[in-house]
Amino acid sequence: MSIGLPIFAFVFGWLIQNFSIAPHLKKFFSIVLARCFIPFIIIYNMLFYQSGSLLLILFSLATSIIVYMVCTFIFKDRLVALCASYSNIGWLGFPLALLIFGHSMSAAMIALYVGSSIFGNIWAIQAVSDVKPTWSDILKKVMQAPPMIALCLALILRLLSVQNILHDQWWLLDLYAFAKFAMVFAGMAVLGMWLSQTKVVMRDLKYSARIMLVKLAVGAVLCGLLYVLTSNIFIHTHIALLYFLFFLPPAANIVALETHYSGTGKSAQYIAAGTVVSICTIALFALIYLVFIV
Repeated sequence: MSIGLPIFAFVFGWLIQNFSIAPHLKKFFSIVLARCFIPFIIIYNMLFYQSGSLLLILFSLATSIIVYMVCTFIFKDRLVALCASYSNIGWLGFPLALLIFGHSMSAAMIALYVGSSIFGNIWAIQAVSDVKPTWSDILKKVMQAPPMIALCLALILRLLSVQNILHDQWWLLDLYAFAKFAMVFAGMAVLGMWLSQTKVVMRDLKYSARIMLVKLAVGAVLCGLLYVLTSNIFIHTHIALLYFLFFLPPAANIVALETHYSGTGKSAQYIAAGTVVSICTIALFALIYLVFIV
């Protein structure tokens, strides 16, 4: 996916904020993103996952939960923890991974995206809530959340072997391509609308740098343990890619989900500062990997 699309969508959202239609457009984009595009992406990828993908999905999901728990304990802020644990794989992580690791990592990145997306879009329900909900409320809302419904539907469709019928159907491939396009455009447009009203200062960058250091430390421990404790060739082959996951910034979709579930956009500030810090650390990672490892 071209890097030009998210840039265009971001600029569009930034500029449209000055018009009266902006609040309505922001709400519309947030709704279709949370209820249509994200669930469809989850269903599609769960139906057509490749060998080894399930392991990567579980890794992405498990590490997201661990990072969230660690950051909640350290920073005492659920929204900060969500921004730390729900990474921007869709429009930023995916093209950068292909640039650093090559196109052979495409399927692996999709699997990592699915696991992260499932976590982020479900956990956002309690992370963006102003009042801490009870566990029964969380469970009820999670089970009713579009991503969870999509996951259950994907499981049913796989049990019915629907993937064999729909395999290589041109209309489904076109629909999937449109969903990816629309998801990126909607998420980045909403981010642009919020950031047009958000000021990022040096204090925000320093705070995001602290968050990044925690993520990288947790990632180093988890990837190191996984590499040592397992003899799985698939894991050993992809270990650098797995650690790359921890370098990524907060998902742009977080601000759209926050808009949808709570009507606020506080995460836009964390996303903006986190993206700047992440780009710098990814550049250092790429330099070390391409010069000293490859």
